[in-house]
Amino acid sequence: MKKVLIDCDPGIDDALALALIAGSRDALDLVGVTTVGGNVDLSLTTANALALREFLDLGDVPVTPGSAGALLRHTVRATVHGTSGLGTVVLPAPARGPSPGHAVDFIVDTLRAAPGEITLVGTGPLTNLALAVRKEPRVVEWARDLVIMGGSYTRGNHTPAAEFNMLADPEAAAIAFEAGWTVTMVGLDVTLTAVVNTAVLDRMRPLGRLAELLVPGAQSYKEVTDDGGPAIHDACAVAYVLDPSLFTCVPAVVNVETAGVHTRGMTVTDFTVPGGRANALVATALDVPGFWELMFGAYGRLSARLG
Repeated sequence: MKKVLIDCDPGIDDALALALIAGSRDALDLVGVTTVGGNVDLSLTTANALALREFLDLGDVPVTPGSAGALLRHTVRATVHGTSGLGTVVLPAPARGPSPGHAVDFIVDTLRAAPGEITLVGTGPLTNLALAVRKEPRVVEWARDLVIMGGSYTRGNHTPAAEFNMLADPEAAAIAFEAGWTVTMVGLDVTLTAVVNTAVLDRMRPLGRLAELLVPGAQSYKEVTDDGGPAIHDACAVAYVLDPSLFTCVPAVVNVETAGVHTRGMTVTDFTVPGGRANALVATALDVPGFWELMFGAYGRLSARLG
């Protein structure tokens, strides 16, 4: 059983990542959800996390809101997720509100209480995690691991150079990569192979109440065809925590560009580094059939529970 704390900005693909966690209770112990402004504003990412907590039967796991915007830069939002952040998905309004306090304090206090036990999973801009490092540098030692969905060693998706989460707060990303831990970077190079095509969508349709989230979510921001469709980026980071053998990862030095006019947010990746100098494990390949078997194993268990 691995303990995880997910820092997220729901977001359609964050929702599908949370569904993967909810269907993996035999392997993952979710100790907390923290939210950050990213795909949509903080008020919406928090409201979506609260609604998903109840819809996915995540129990009493605390949901704690964090940073509304980037450390230094202007706000960047991902319009493909629609005005609500969940596209055409409509979930029941949550009955319970967020936990008091700020995500940064929750992250620091939770890691302090269980050093070496909790894996941080970041699926949004890294603002909360950077502020946690700045507030208490020992979180780098206390975290079991840090796995992020973000970046790319090739090209971006929000600009030619930058992936969205990195562009949304490049200074925070730079702090995270320079903090002294090894960041597992599950970026576009692999997540863009985890796409919902017609065959995948057809496997989602029979999943009962869960299909009310998965099916419209999967179709919200890109057309689904026999040959391709939307990538569910954030679920890949959770899949890595569940089964790292699905991924090929290579040690590298990753630096985040913060000053470039055209390259701001770029994750500049150097694989040609002497041993011991790497600050990251960079995912370079994904076993896509194995990924979907993992996903639908979890989704099937969750569907049976939700009805």
